[in-house]
Amino acid sequence: MVSRQTLTIAAFAVLVLASVTGAVYAFNPSAFPTSEYERTTVTVLDEADNETLATVDVRIADTHQKRYTGLSETESLGEDEGMLFVHDDEGEHAYVMREMSFPLDIVFVDENGTITQIHHAELPPEGTSGEDLTKYRGTGKYVLEVPYGYTNESCIEEGDRIRIGDYGSEGETTT
Repeated sequence: MVSRQTLTIAAFAVLVLASVTGAVYAFNPSAFPTSEYERTTVTVLDEADNETLATVDVRIADTHQKRYTGLSETESLGEDEGMLFVHDDEGEHAYVMREMSFPLDIVFVDENGTITQIHHAELPPEGTSGEDLTKYRGTGKYVLEVPYGYTNESCIEEGDRIRIGDYGSEGETTT
């Protein structure tokens, strides 16, 4: 039989652990995994003839925390997988390869769905700190990240367009 003193100590330890966990989350939410990502399909269309160049199954990063974490907690992407970052407004954005396990193509897309910039982002050298990371800049409301070289293999270029499938609680369809 467990003594009352042992139960009191165990209950106190659980209370302290819960309090510490709550405090850590309040001051650093990135210390915990983000919630499950919604998914949709992004179709890339050729600028000249509107023909489909590629179809990508994406996770949607539409909150600050999800955009900050991005693919840094992902081991790899499949051939037609990626992440779509959705910003509240179109603007200048910069992306870095923070804690990444694999290189990427970073595709900036304006609010009308037109690709404005494509970067081929290599992994930073081992030991590169936050301030020294290369900043991949572009203008857009959306940023599509796909496996490195995917845009070349799929003949995706600036000026091509994307169409985003349904997502969100309101079933929003974009572009």
